[in-house]
Amino acid sequence: MAVDPAADRPLFLFSGDPLHPRRTDPHFADEAAAARSAGAVTSVLDHEALLAGEATRAVARVPREAGPVWYRGWMLPAGRYTELAAALAGHGCRLLTSPAAYRTAHELPCWYGTFRALTPSSAWLPCAPGRPPEPATLARLAAPFTAPGRRRSLVVKDWVKSRKHEWQEAAYVPDAADTARLASVVGRFVALQEEFLTGGVVLRAFEDFDRAAGEARVWWVDGEPVVTGPHPDTPDLRPAPDLDHVAGAVRELGVRFVTTDLALRTDGVWRVVEVGDGQVSGLPAGADHRPLFAALVAAGAERPRAAAG
Repeated sequence: MAVDPAADRPLFLFSGDPLHPRRTDPHFADEAAAARSAGAVTSVLDHEALLAGEATRAVARVPREAGPVWYRGWMLPAGRYTELAAALAGHGCRLLTSPAAYRTAHELPCWYGTFRALTPSSAWLPCAPGRPPEPATLARLAAPFTAPGRRRSLVVKDWVKSRKHEWQEAAYVPDAADTARLASVVGRFVALQEEFLTGGVVLRAFEDFDRAAGEARVWWVDGEPVVTGPHPDTPDLRPAPDLDHVAGAVRELGVRFVTTDLALRTDGVWRVVEVGDGQVSGLPAGADHRPLFAALVAAGAERPRAAAG
């Protein structure tokens, strides 16, 4: 029996345009075109309906029995992603990144253990939006960063995002032992995140990076780096880090489509500053999208045995 070469090609599901629901959101239009040029079929997701808890309506325009699906769109809370997976399953479709895999790459407490040796030391504590931990609780969380001879500055974030553009008021703590400043920064961070706070509060050891070098964002498919480019925040800087020390951790993580953001520390060591699910990681403006989507189409619906770990 002849095998249809298109049968293994996943459908790409992009966030739709809120003003024109049948169209891809303009932010992702070039990516959708790149996916189609690589031979893929594309469809649109009603992102606002999904966030409102209406997952079935959100996937109404997805072809039934479309089979394997890569999502590319706006960041989703893990709970909403799980609802998306269930709605697609009811449509005869299967997300190639499972809800468990999405959380593994998307939330720091899930990927940190795998990358511990490659990334700044971290500690975290769950909390609800609008309810920062008490100062005494934060002091206990920061205790590992205040030991004699190891006193550190800290960066505050949640399990997914930081407020680095409000660096002094909501991200940076010069001295981990300064409980008042720590509580102030964490409180401001939680207030600014509002209902979008994910998981809780993370304290990260501050490391001094070479700002002139910029960050690199590396896109991995089935454990292989398929695109290395600039971080969206510094699109004009194009560092080229050595990835040998990172590849093993990416493969151990066991997620098919992930990103790693790397920065050059001032002592010349490349460090992983963030890991992300590739479906919701941003591409820099003006980037050539074609190599990434060609790699995703070529990867097909099934994970290669050699990459499965």
